[in-house]
Amino acid sequence: MIGETVGAAPRFDAEQGATLRDWLALLKPRVISLVVFTGVAGMAVAPQWPSVPLGLIDMLCICVGAGAAGAINMWYDRDIDAIMKRTSVRPIPDSRMEADGALIYGVVLSVVSVALLWLASNALAAGILAFSIVFYAVIYTMWLKRSTPQNIVIGGAAGAFPPMIGWAAATGSMGVLPVVMFAIVFLWTPPHFWSLSLYACKDYTKAGIPMLPVVKGARHTRWNIVAYTVVLMAVSLIPSFLHLCGAIYTVGATVLGLGFLWFALRVLMDRQDESGVSLTGDKPARQAFRYSLAYLFFLFSALLVDRVLFP
Repeated sequence: MIGETVGAAPRFDAEQGATLRDWLALLKPRVISLVVFTGVAGMAVAPQWPSVPLGLIDMLCICVGAGAAGAINMWYDRDIDAIMKRTSVRPIPDSRMEADGALIYGVVLSVVSVALLWLASNALAAGILAFSIVFYAVIYTMWLKRSTPQNIVIGGAAGAFPPMIGWAAATGSMGVLPVVMFAIVFLWTPPHFWSLSLYACKDYTKAGIPMLPVVKGARHTRWNIVAYTVVLMAVSLIPSFLHLCGAIYTVGATVLGLGFLWFALRVLMDRQDESGVSLTGDKPARQAFRYSLAYLFFLFSALLVDRVLFP
């Protein structure tokens, strides 16, 4: 049973209890903010828009669905979250919440978000949302994350679906642009998380998670960050070559891509020991991680401006 594989979580402290803030924390608000933005971007660049009330409901469903997957992730990962420093203060490992309650919470929100999206928009959007929740909560969290150093590469698909969901919610169909947006987020995820994993490597090693720097080493990870960044930059320009956008996006994608490549090269050239471990506290990796967040936001913002204001 799934629950039996993660039974090492701390006991619930009934006197302390869970607050509203804890229930919100289960949804991983920092993560879903970017997820929701990419979903909104997918909806906004579509050739037709839903009405304002339906559009708001669609956005809410994407937000709740992504958060629900995060709650299930926290339920399952409570054993390793308790080990890693950066996650040990989460509600379940910190004994502020019962694990079973978090699971029920995540499952109920998943069902509600998919059902409501189906009623508010269409079966295609709801189906993609349902698949993305299952992909993240089950395929990535319960299988890939603990079994392969390619966990982030394959699992990156889970966070790449929102643009497709937004487009499908608006149009009831699929197009080339949302697929390219999916590919951009999919290729963005590895260099984004590998930058994090370089300076959080000790945590992942302690928890037994086979992240790339844990299994293949820091130097191998640095080269992969550069390689994926190059491919990402090329794919980000596909909308320009297919004439799906104009000069604003093209210039923005080029400048932002070159910036990402510069940060990736700084990670590669960071002062290292013989094994590739940073001698500077992985400062370039931390900066690359922060830049990657800004990169995706401004890239999709440029696409929004280009498609919406200058169609």
